[in-house]
Amino acid sequence: MAEPRRWSPSPLIRASAVLHAAALAGVAVQPAAWPWALGALAGNHALLGAVGLWPRSALLGPNLRRLPARSAQLGQIGLCFDDGPDPQVTPAVLALLERAGARASFFCIAGRATDHPGLIRAIVEGGHTVENHSWHHSHRFAAMGIGALRREVGEAQRILTTLAGRPPRFFKPPAGLRNPLLDPVLAGLGLRLATWTRRGYDAVRRDPEGVERWLLRTLAAGDLLMLHDGSAARTAAGRPVVLEVLPRLLDVFAARGLAAVSLEVAADD
Repeated sequence: MAEPRRWSPSPLIRASAVLHAAALAGVAVQPAAWPWALGALAGNHALLGAVGLWPRSALLGPNLRRLPARSAQLGQIGLCFDDGPDPQVTPAVLALLERAGARASFFCIAGRATDHPGLIRAIVEGGHTVENHSWHHSHRFAAMGIGALRREVGEAQRILTTLAGRPPRFFKPPAGLRNPLLDPVLAGLGLRLATWTRRGYDAVRRDPEGVERWLLRTLAAGDLLMLHDGSAARTAAGRPVVLEVLPRLLDVFAARGLAAVSLEVAADD
């Protein structure tokens, strides 16, 4: 497993803790003030919930949304694939990356990885990294308590470490949604939260041209792009959108002198 790191609450979490303590103290001194204290705490919880629905926010803790400055200087682009492995799509993605000499990070669902261990080996043998995308990819993830989060993320970490031969260094929540309890769980497992600079919505959009436009608009070195090898949307002809978009994307990188890399370049940042 990765080495645990010390958890340091974000300023918003610290402020929330102070508010809770002040509300409890206020009610102890003046019991009649409980409606005001309850209202303040309800507002605070609503704010924390709203922030958790903002995937690219760093208000709940550190969030890798771009590669380090040195990677930008080197003309590197971070390329990530989520929700796999998929026996139909992942091998084709790996073949396209190999042909272009590109590297990527695959945020894998541990339950799917257990069903397809050979694909995890193929990802690693291709020079890519396997990262943690939870055990079951539950739609309830952002509402889980700390015990459930520890099981969901921790068991995924154990499974993926065993299959890949190295511990994942990064975690991405299902749909990017989380709550204030996640960051201390990640710290205890030695994981860092990662999201994206931009995504193409290729898990829901069926038009490759539209996905490509979303990914390439204002593209710059150091950007972190997200695609899906699992849960991939299909074109009208039934072909996974990612397999239509990825070759064009890699051609644009080559034309602009950009190199697709995995998150390994940010692991020790």
